[in-house]
Amino acid sequence: MVGDWWQDINDSTQWQDGVFYTLCAAYALVSAVALVRVSASPHPRLSLSYKNVARSLPSDKLRVFYISVNAAMYFIQVCIWVYLWIDDNSVVELIGKIFIAVLSILAALSFLVYGGRLFFMLKRFPIESKGRRKKLHEVGSVTAICFTCFLIRCFVVLLSAFDADASLDVLDHPVLNFIYYMLVEILPSALVLYILRKLPPKRISAQYHPIC
Repeated sequence: MVGDWWQDINDSTQWQDGVFYTLCAAYALVSAVALVRVSASPHPRLSLSYKNVARSLPSDKLRVFYISVNAAMYFIQVCIWVYLWIDDNSVVELIGKIFIAVLSILAALSFLVYGGRLFFMLKRFPIESKGRRKKLHEVGSVTAICFTCFLIRCFVVLLSAFDADASLDVLDHPVLNFIYYMLVEILPSALVLYILRKLPPKRISAQYHPIC
């Protein structure tokens, strides 16, 4: 009975459409909130903390390295997508999933390492430092959320690469896909936006100089 119920949902056009439109609405809502937040304050408070605390780290070429690595990763991913669009090759599809899984675990480890370093650097600040407790909460929470969601993504993508029943195709597994994308993308993004909901007020003063 359970198997029949589950298969009926997977084969249901109504469920497929419902999950698809619900995910679209959720992504649109999170994106709209993020856009409003960025438009209201082009210099979010947490990024300022990262910049200030990370001044002691060797970061002369960090931005160039970051942009180059991201451009290379996106280029490789687009090439895989184009190849699969031209020729639906199972081997290339497997390689593409493994590639995404590797990127996910690297991203998770990066958040864990650098977020952890920043957390402990903040923790060593004097106890009377203004906003120290709040910054610790923000950095710790964002690090934990990002590490967890990328780790889940890595596990699920690897599972789908070697188990056809765990496919991430929205049209084949609407409920599983709803749970997956809510856990690894929508809810983490919403939580991060909530944690960083209080932006610093804009100050216009001759004594004020923006931190870059």
